[in-house]
Amino acid sequence: LATERGSVPIAWRLYLPEKWAKDRQRRKKVGVPREVKFQTKPEIALGQMRAAKASGVPVGIVLADAGYGNETAWREALGEMELEYCVGIQSVTTVWAAGTGPVPPKANNKLGRPRTRWQRVPGAKPLSAKGLAETLAPQCWRTVVWGEGTNEKLSSRFAAVRVRAAHRDEEGLGAPRAEQWLLIQWPVDQAEPTKYWFSTLPADTTLVDLVKTAKMRWRIERDYQELKQEFGLSHYEGR
Repeated sequence: LATERGSVPIAWRLYLPEKWAKDRQRRKKVGVPREVKFQTKPEIALGQMRAAKASGVPVGIVLADAGYGNETAWREALGEMELEYCVGIQSVTTVWAAGTGPVPPKANNKLGRPRTRWQRVPGAKPLSAKGLAETLAPQCWRTVVWGEGTNEKLSSRFAAVRVRAAHRDEEGLGAPRAEQWLLIQWPVDQAEPTKYWFSTLPADTTLVDLVKTAKMRWRIERDYQELKQEFGLSHYEGR
């Protein structure tokens, strides 16, 4: 749980690797309870957030790296919990730019069950996040300062556009996915973009606010480092 002034971990979970979880002899030897099953880290995170909401923890914006943000089902689960997010994604993640995307089902002139799935138009393909970034005009990019570094201000070049996620929608959708922000970081001295985020912050959110929100995730890395080194999590052994 974090603000610009500070942060504190509110959930702890001993991670049981899949290799351990499926090894009956090892489980029996060390006394792993039967009800403990293997869960991926995104699954664990969803459970922790549901528990936090149920206990009345103040709701904020979910921040995560691409290890979580790449999973479409994980992002959709956040939407079902009515949680806004700003999460990292990979450059190959596919999106529909404004004005493109699946189309509503056509009326069925023949007898039979009516069509209900939104479909892609033949020949129409979504772009990768990187591919879309490369189509943006120069005026779409702005230099944004988001914080103070050790010796100088932290800044880089960014662009943000409204898109729809396109993951596996060639199989048909019950309804079109909602628009969200695609935030892209492309430093002037780099040959290609370096980072990408999906965000469900409101459509009128400024580029500066999007960038500052995305960059708040540095607190996670800082907290992990301090918890491992100062608090001793990286030295923990259980018996």
